[in-house]
Amino acid sequence: GFATDPWITATLCVAIILGSFGYPVLAQLRKEFRHVHRWSMNTNLVIFMFVILFFVGAVAFAAFEWSNPNTLGPMPIIDKIQTAFFHSVQARSSGFNTVDLAKANPETLLVLDILMFIGAGPGGTGGGIKVTTFAVLMFIVFAELRGDSVVNIFGKRLSRAVHREAITIALFAVGAVMAATIAIVYISKERLDFVMFEVISAFATVGSSTGLSASLDPVSQTILVVLMFVGRIGPLTIGASLALKQRPPLYQFPKERPAIG
Repeated sequence: GFATDPWITATLCVAIILGSFGYPVLAQLRKEFRHVHRWSMNTNLVIFMFVILFFVGAVAFAAFEWSNPNTLGPMPIIDKIQTAFFHSVQARSSGFNTVDLAKANPETLLVLDILMFIGAGPGGTGGGIKVTTFAVLMFIVFAELRGDSVVNIFGKRLSRAVHREAITIALFAVGAVMAATIAIVYISKERLDFVMFEVISAFATVGSSTGLSASLDPVSQTILVVLMFVGRIGPLTIGASLALKQRPPLYQFPKERPAIG
């Protein structure tokens, strides 16, 4: 069937990837595909994170579902690999699935949760906090571990204003997902892993589902609907407002360093 047809799945993967890159990246690749040194930090981060998430997601999906009789178990090896890579790609923005996600292992759902939460590139068709936001947070952590006073990415220094933007967007997303998950679990009494999957899928506007959403009560479904709007508009609005509202302070308080960790 279509689930293991390489022409169908490969075509969908290419379309999903191009859509998740975002217009700014595609426009630059069209003009300067062979001039890698001219690529912007945004283009470098989107492609860098795509490669990492593409392979890490596929390996994790295959490892956790390889012997599951309800998903990859009965498939030939080549179909298992193909299906794993397909789900690694689709989880970032499209919502297609070729296996029954309700029968997937909990650890597999958690991997898909992470991929959906990270999402696609800025200006792309997908949702989530965006791969650039996740990459910036990752490089900030690396810089702190090395003791660097500045964050350098691909030979360029990252503005400190971007640090705040990335942290704000990430915390906003985590807060929205946690609040919705707690509310729906409390109301519906459904499984936590299924509820979290539905919530993150809604927030990231992915569309993947274990089938739980259809059987939820009206209040829980309303929460998911609201979360779809919040997930699509919220991070984008926050990012834009932070970028535009940079004003110098009229005065400064004395510095003090609290204990961290």
